[in-house]
Amino acid sequence: MAETLTSATNGPDDGAPFRSRLSFDLDVDICVVGAGLAGLTVALEAARLGASVAVLEGRHVGWNASGNQLGTVMPGYSLPIGELIERVGLEDARELWSLSKQGADYIRSVANEEAMPGIALSEGALEVSNVDAGETLISRLQTLSEDFETEVEGWQVDRVRDRIRTGRYFHGIYYPRAFQIDGRKYVHGLAALARKAGARIFEDTPVVSIDPSGIRKRIVTPSARLRASHIVLAGNIHLGTPLRRLSETLLPVWRYAAVTEPLGERLADAITFSGSVSDSDGVDHFRIVDGDRLMWASPETTWDARPRRFGPAIQQRIATVFPNLGKVAISEIFGGAVGVTVHGMPQIGQLRKGLWVASGFGRQGLNTSAMAGQLIARSILWGDERWRLFSPFELVWAGGTTGRVAGHLIGMWGRGRAAAAGALARYREGARAKERIREARVAEANRQAGTRLPPRRRPPPGEPRPQPPAPAEMQETPLAASQESERIRDGSV
Repeated sequence: MAETLTSATNGPDDGAPFRSRLSFDLDVDICVVGAGLAGLTVALEAARLGASVAVLEGRHVGWNASGNQLGTVMPGYSLPIGELIERVGLEDARELWSLSKQGADYIRSVANEEAMPGIALSEGALEVSNVDAGETLISRLQTLSEDFETEVEGWQVDRVRDRIRTGRYFHGIYYPRAFQIDGRKYVHGLAALARKAGARIFEDTPVVSIDPSGIRKRIVTPSARLRASHIVLAGNIHLGTPLRRLSETLLPVWRYAAVTEPLGERLADAITFSGSVSDSDGVDHFRIVDGDRLMWASPETTWDARPRRFGPAIQQRIATVFPNLGKVAISEIFGGAVGVTVHGMPQIGQLRKGLWVASGFGRQGLNTSAMAGQLIARSILWGDERWRLFSPFELVWAGGTTGRVAGHLIGMWGRGRAAAAGALARYREGARAKERIREARVAEANRQAGTRLPPRRRPPPGEPRPQPPAPAEMQETPLAASQESERIRDGSV
């Protein structure tokens, strides 16, 4: 039975084709659960390699986080690079970092070569510091460029503030090979490519149960059954009842983004950097879209909420960072939840023979989901074993409700600490600037006076004050004193 396609809007992407639910029994080589970035990449790559693939999606393509993010694509993971080295050692850390770079390159290649409509690719990403951390910046630059062969540039404070005209940021690391895309367009572009390669995508088809035993695994949906040699679980935190224990290894984290109304020349006066900007504390993340609009992400939260509730908070944050913009009008707010693991690394690999997982991509979802899709498709069909590099990062329970409360409190504490550290850094910078002005004034006064008198020292209590020198006619020279002594001895006086 063939899929029936009708033209209709679907979720956040206007004009996306509707894909029918699975209403008949089906046998395939690979069944992918979840039509997000990771699942669709698995489907596309496996179909290109000749496998028969079915994708089951409980709602619609790109629903939730996969279709709702700022679209920054760059190498790396949610786990900081220093902690990655401590966890697995330098050599394996290099291998993992190289895979993350390949994931970013994959997205650029697919977006460019396939000429996805409306992808709106822009170049460059800048990570800025809320504090004056020049030594830390130099150390990280050396690690990235020398040990991990990543193209980066260090930006001094003046250069950062020339492009991002606010006093809230100091040094920066510029990634010239990073780029931005419209994530919602990209995920639907992936779906179109996967269908073109032969994959079958079924929306509105939640998975009721999975039996992973045996050579042919069995998947039950509300209206049909499916059998497959391999199952790829790419539903992230939304796998639901059939695999609740796996879902509970992820902490759900929501983030919402707002797009402003056109700001015209006001925006050009505030920001001249065309790429994305994120701060090192994970508080601010923004970029220019459509020429004169600002897309800005809210702080993270571990609880779901209506997106429009975050509009005033985002408006306030924009006005705080860029006072000259003032209170800007918001035209759109959207958001979604990502799954964050306890250790900060994605879940990629084989749980048992024929049962695979690709989830937990956290804040670095674009490049890592692309990497995971490639790895799993090639592991199934080519025997690629590089997924084992992720074996040290086990499935760890995320703490349930307690973990969400703790995550929310830790996030609030982290933002408060970052705000305090930033305020202190700006205060110190202001104090240094005032001291330089004072020193310059003193130097100018001394220059005009033609001399620099030593400062007068006040004697401590109890010490006699020095007496002023006697007039010249009353002072006795050493020679005169010697002659007087001679006259006394000779009796002439």
